This record gives sequence, structure tokens and C-alpha cells, in this order.
Amino acid sequence: MTENRPEKNPSAEQVRAFLSAMEARDLASAERYLAVDVVMQFPGAPPMQRLSEVVEWAQSRYRRVSKTFHAVDQCDSPNHCAGSVVVVFCHGELTVEWLDGSTSTGVRFIDRFEITGGLISRQDVWNDLALAASAKSCC
Repeated sequence: MTENRPEKNPSAEQVRAFLSAMEARDLASAERYLAVDVVMQFPGAPPMQRLSEVVEWAQSRYRRVSKTFHAVDQCDSPNHCAGSVVVVFCHGELTVEWLDGSTSTGVRFIDRFEITGGLISRQDVWNDLALAASAKSCC
């Protein structure tokens, strides 16, 4: 497993720090990484702009999620509308503790972040949590 080094990819490290703070439910620390007009998009959810919305939305689905990263990649990308945007992709596997206390492991995820002006301005999330939930309930 090869990962980019923080000294070469500061935005990638910023994303990892944000995700670590979110996993620890340290919303005050996580908030420091977000632009005022951030948009966060999760599967099956409307776009959200506040971390409190994300937490409230997740509470009816699971108790806790942790991430194992397979890779975190960063690329600089020109954006003709807003200047320079850094795009960070991370992917790996989730471990989920469901509301009933059971767990699922090996759930695939991909997160895509846009960093504008040094802050996260967009997060798009793709994962197989719905598949894991249906597999858990069917058997």
C-alpha cells in the first residue's frame, strides 16, 4: 500500500486530519477545515452544509464508522470559475457499528474533496453501506 507523503501533499493531509476529527466526533476541530459555503454530499442524502446535519443524518443509520485508507491521492486542477482547486481522492474500507451493535467490515468507500483557498469546499462520498445493511438484514 503506497500513500502520498504529507510534505508533498498538504491538502491530502488536511483531508486525513478532517476525517480523523470526524471519526472522533470532534466537530470543533473538523469545522476548522471547512469553507463557509462547503457542500457535503452523501449517498441517499440531500446536500449538507453543516457538520451537525451530517451527524444528525448519520445517527439514524449507524453508531460509528471508521475508515481504513488504501490510498489518498491529490491533484491540482485549474478551475476556470474559482481559480485553483486541489482535488483529493481517498478510498479504502469502512468498519461500521450498526444501531443494533453488530458490525460490518470491508465496506468499500471513495471520498472526493475539493480544496479551495486552503479549505474543503466540497465533499462527495460513495460507499457500499446500503449493500452492507441489506446483506446484514437479509440473513
